[in-house]
Amino acid sequence: MGQRTFWTAALTGVLAGAAHAEPPATPPASELDWQPWGQDRPADALCRGRYVMPSYRIEPGETDAQVRSTSDQAGYGDGGETILNGDVVLRRGNQQVEAPEVAVNEARTRAHVTGPLAWRASGALVRGDSADIALDSKAAKVDAAHYVFHDQHARGDARSLARMKDGRYRLREASFTTCDPQSSLWRLVGNDVVLDRENGYGTAKHARLEIEDIPVFYWPWVRFPIDDRRHTGALWPLIGYSGSDGLDYSQPIYLNLAPNYDATITPRYIQNRGSMLGGQFRYLLGDSAAGQLEGAYLSSDDGGEDSDDDHAGEDRWYINYTQTGRLSPRTRYDLRYGAASDGDYFDDLGQSFEEIDTDHLERLARLDYRGEVWHLQGRARGFQKMDDPLRDDDKPFYELPALIADARWRQDNGLYQEWNSSATYFWRDIDHNDVPLNESANGSRLHAEPALGYRADASWGFFEPRAALWYSQYELDYGNRNDADLNGRGDSPSVAAPVYSIDSGLIFERDFSAFDSDWRQTLEPRLFYAYVPERDQDDAPVFDTNPQAYSINRLWSPYRFTGSDRIGDVNKLSYGVSSRFLEGETGRERLKLSLGQSRYFEDRDVTDNDPSKNYDDPNSEYYYNNHRDYSPAIGQIDWRINDRFSARYTLMYDTERDRTERNATYLNYRHPDGSVLNLGYRWEVQGFDPAGDREDRLGYNRNEYDVSFAWKASSSVSLIGRYLYDETNSRSLEKLAGIQFNDCCYGVEVAWREWVDDDDTANTILDDETKRGIFLRFVLKGLGGLGQDPEPYFSDAVPGYTPTTF
Repeated sequence: MGQRTFWTAALTGVLAGAAHAEPPATPPASELDWQPWGQDRPADALCRGRYVMPSYRIEPGETDAQVRSTSDQAGYGDGGETILNGDVVLRRGNQQVEAPEVAVNEARTRAHVTGPLAWRASGALVRGDSADIALDSKAAKVDAAHYVFHDQHARGDARSLARMKDGRYRLREASFTTCDPQSSLWRLVGNDVVLDRENGYGTAKHARLEIEDIPVFYWPWVRFPIDDRRHTGALWPLIGYSGSDGLDYSQPIYLNLAPNYDATITPRYIQNRGSMLGGQFRYLLGDSAAGQLEGAYLSSDDGGEDSDDDHAGEDRWYINYTQTGRLSPRTRYDLRYGAASDGDYFDDLGQSFEEIDTDHLERLARLDYRGEVWHLQGRARGFQKMDDPLRDDDKPFYELPALIADARWRQDNGLYQEWNSSATYFWRDIDHNDVPLNESANGSRLHAEPALGYRADASWGFFEPRAALWYSQYELDYGNRNDADLNGRGDSPSVAAPVYSIDSGLIFERDFSAFDSDWRQTLEPRLFYAYVPERDQDDAPVFDTNPQAYSINRLWSPYRFTGSDRIGDVNKLSYGVSSRFLEGETGRERLKLSLGQSRYFEDRDVTDNDPSKNYDDPNSEYYYNNHRDYSPAIGQIDWRINDRFSARYTLMYDTERDRTERNATYLNYRHPDGSVLNLGYRWEVQGFDPAGDREDRLGYNRNEYDVSFAWKASSSVSLIGRYLYDETNSRSLEKLAGIQFNDCCYGVEVAWREWVDDDDTANTILDDETKRGIFLRFVLKGLGGLGQDPEPYFSDAVPGYTPTTF
């Protein structure tokens, strides 16, 4: 839950600041315990070297109070003090002073040091012209000081430095930076600076930020972190600009309220929309739970540049709450609630690529138990779909609630029994007369699917017959729908059907040698038979069910639909073969070849009754899929070329019409340093995926090329990009380009994206809109970051990408 904070009492703009004396010039790096990297430089090192505190030159005393010293000469002064000259080294406890002359009082409690001097204490080095040091309290005052904190990789210069009795450092006309000694990229300069290493922060009065010795920002008073601990204060602002909204400025204020909870309050000003307020609260409940509440509110949206904006004058808001935890090792719970004032909220007011791509907000309360036999779950779940306007037939159903009880028992002789069941109440707020009849009901569904099976496994193959009883019972409410429109549909339909399947396979193996290596090859033929009789389900609603698209896994399944509203009739025999190539020594799979197809002995008559799919039209793809004699022939190749390259190829070929229905090729490269390259090609014939509403299905053949990469050009520079091209419509669907500079004391990240928003009507491109965005993040390590972090989106857009740690 760490945050880097930068807290200001007043933000007065980009000023040079009040005039005050400059800190002294920085000495050579060799005088600051700096050791440049040589041939032993780690591959991921960002700094040119590191601070290394040398060993103490003399042994400590027998007690912490004992003072030990060495010198070329020694004498006594008039007041009884000891005067050491030459190469003087003085040590008391973990303090050590090196200087040409040191005068120690008679009580051995104070020392006056004539420099140039080097004073060390608790991982810190201070050099200066002269110093007064309290040997009994660790207090000290050094003139013309240069300091280094080894562990924090921090340094600075000061006209004077005082180490107070409580361990804090107070500096006059001083600087602070985490940059290497030979770098002047940034430093914070103030005329009164206090550094509290014990609590991990510093403060400065009349402070200015200098970039390459040029003043760019001024604060009358500022508090800043000097390590990774959390501190209350203002984060760096988020600044953006767009043609429709104008200037967009956010000022997050972080509140470190307790070790287990914190908050961020974010005032935001959008030039053409108005002022809004956002916030986030995070908490931990011991080791078993964590939660977060966030939201934002804009009163009376000015509507942006467009005076006809649909939401002009409206209050805009969103809220999102999550909590996850465990009640026991086997029982966990999830709580989520997301809501927004309208479906355009994130399109208009999102501040990151990830927010802009938000298409729904989830509401969920779930309790889940997983035992050795039983899996029990109770949940209430729903979604707000982020469309505007949102038609009634696009509204998702709520589960209020859903109760699930599944169990599996297995005997040593291979027999097993399963119990799968659920009881769910489905509801949505609609005008029942404005949606298709099969989608117009709310109501409850009781579903049960007990099964009995036998699994025989041997080194040479397997055999698994299985029988299940699929049963669903409904209690439905069609609301104000006219009885005449129901076409005799009852409000308590039920469906029951047996589900039979036999799965079997053989495994043949042989050892051989190739490419100077030993290999093992398998040949694994497989037969699968499934039979489900036809049942009339025209009266059953469609709450959570969609037809399944063809896939290699569907060959070995008796089910044609997802969800529990439809049991599809099927009488098929699936046949296939796969071959694996395994390394002889490790058994690691390098190559797998798979080929399979289904032969249907009867047409499929059960559908989801979606009138937009034209199941009765002999010219439609949906009619053809339910009457074809063979599924596509499906081939798949998975090739682990070496430790860095892998490839996958999938082909689905219609042997009856002699055409490719789906084709996908992927090549992936993963380098140990984090570099990633993904090349992909996808072809899919129109109507191949039967799921979803008509406007969500592609109305043209998918023919896309996809290239994405993250290239670590050096330990400091990374490039990120993606290009997705729709050849069917000769257009770019997405362009993404980003560059990251990650140096020892700073980080810069710039990301630009141009993408097509299909406005939730994928079957046409007429209403598609091209959108653009640019994000900049600038991090001064030790002070915090300015700008929005685009990396959560990078992880989705570039498979295999590992976020950079600044």
